[in-house]
Amino acid sequence: MTGAPGPIGEDDLHAFVDGRLTGADRERVEAYLSLHPEAQERTARDRAHRDSLRAQLAAKFAEPIPARLRIANIGAANREARRRYLRAAAAAVVLFVAGAACGWSAGHFRPAASGAEAVADHAAAAYRTFVVEVAHPVEVKAAQEDHLLHWLSKRLGRELAAPDLSRFGYRLMGGRLLPGGSGAAAQLMYDDPDGHRLTLYVQAEPGTTTAFRFHRDGTASTFAWVDQGFGFAVTAPVSREELLPIAEAVYHRLDGSPPGTGRS
Repeated sequence: MTGAPGPIGEDDLHAFVDGRLTGADRERVEAYLSLHPEAQERTARDRAHRDSLRAQLAAKFAEPIPARLRIANIGAANREARRRYLRAAAAAVVLFVAGAACGWSAGHFRPAASGAEAVADHAAAAYRTFVVEVAHPVEVKAAQEDHLLHWLSKRLGRELAAPDLSRFGYRLMGGRLLPGGSGAAAQLMYDDPDGHRLTLYVQAEPGTTTAFRFHRDGTASTFAWVDQGFGFAVTAPVSREELLPIAEAVYHRLDGSPPGTGRS
């Protein structure tokens, strides 16, 4: 090949690392890497990460898919969440009609933000599913944090960070990719020295900034909010008062300025 290779983008480098390039495309990337030692070193690291992850996950890949992760069961859980939401909406309508019959004004009826509530439901379901896991609580461990965040960011279509929650006593364990709403979702899991676990859940969700919405499911508390097309939720087995400052810290890390702290 003569002359300088053509423009090479991130997609070309990822395809090269994954071994999806052949023929002229592969030669073009190899020529580019020979002229750019920094890119060559980065692709070598990415390939080493890939090989390491494949080796670590080989045994898990051979395991049968757990029943709770089968598409049919996940779909059933999502349908049940929708049914709960519809039942709640129907109950709200009944209360509104009864209130109107008693002379209440329409101004007394203010439905909660459905987007944040849906995110809270999904986050609580994911928390219940994986917080009890002993051998495989996460899909990729914190030791591979850079790879984990790059992978989840690419799948979600937004830059994802792992907030530092050490001042609250929590350290990052790792994370996993999940189905969420109409696309992908991400779950980052943390734990404290006593083994209590906290999760940060992110999924695409239409809407702009909303107030925090609080959700209680058994012993687990969840704060959820929607901002710029994404829903976020923090879940842990603590009280509302203990979880609120953690949720606010996560919001500051991911989004910027805190929304109002409304109640569901």
